[in-house]
Amino acid sequence: MAIYLVLVGLPGAGKGTQAVILSKERGLTHVSSGDLFRDNIKRQTELGKQVEAILKSGALVPDDVTIAMVRDRLMQPDCQKGAVLDGFPRTPAQAEALNKMLGELGGRVNLVPYVKVRDDVLVERLSGRWTCQTCQTVYHEKFNPPKVAGVCDKDGGELTQRPDDKAETVKTRIAEYMKNTAPLIEHYRTQGLLVEINGEQEIEKVTAELLAAVAKVS
Repeated sequence: MAIYLVLVGLPGAGKGTQAVILSKERGLTHVSSGDLFRDNIKRQTELGKQVEAILKSGALVPDDVTIAMVRDRLMQPDCQKGAVLDGFPRTPAQAEALNKMLGELGGRVNLVPYVKVRDDVLVERLSGRWTCQTCQTVYHEKFNPPKVAGVCDKDGGELTQRPDDKAETVKTRIAEYMKNTAPLIEHYRTQGLLVEINGEQEIEKVTAELLAAVAKVS
């Protein structure tokens, strides 16, 4: 039986990292909406061309385009055992579209792990990030500092902070994301599919909690 997981978490919660680990541990395909957009644009598929034009105009990608892209991906042979969905769905409307899509494939959403981290911890994680301008290696002033402040260990390039990693911007991003994601979280909570995972633990402990939750539904 195919297993479909929808991983939810705010920026900085470690959702992307856990999605990759979970996919490997359970032999599922990691389906990231962001990666799908980039891949389709790179390959200049029909959907990719649509997305590229929309993004260049500064507009949001409409649900029907995102849904078509996800449907196309889930129908690929490597998704026969299921998938870990990361970044989709983002709204209850998208969640309903996903239900319909999976129903056509003979499956359903089995579990929605919510990697939960307090706002102040997210701000600390995100606002401490510094990136090498040359090789794009990412450092963190607390968790992964460079040997010399402001200098990349690998190539001596200058480390700078991206505008969207500054504390005030991070707080705005979190508030906006939570406002948009809260309805999705409640949607899955009322369906009994949501399970909260403590994302403030070490990566290995978060993974162990995730795997234990998934084991109960598979």
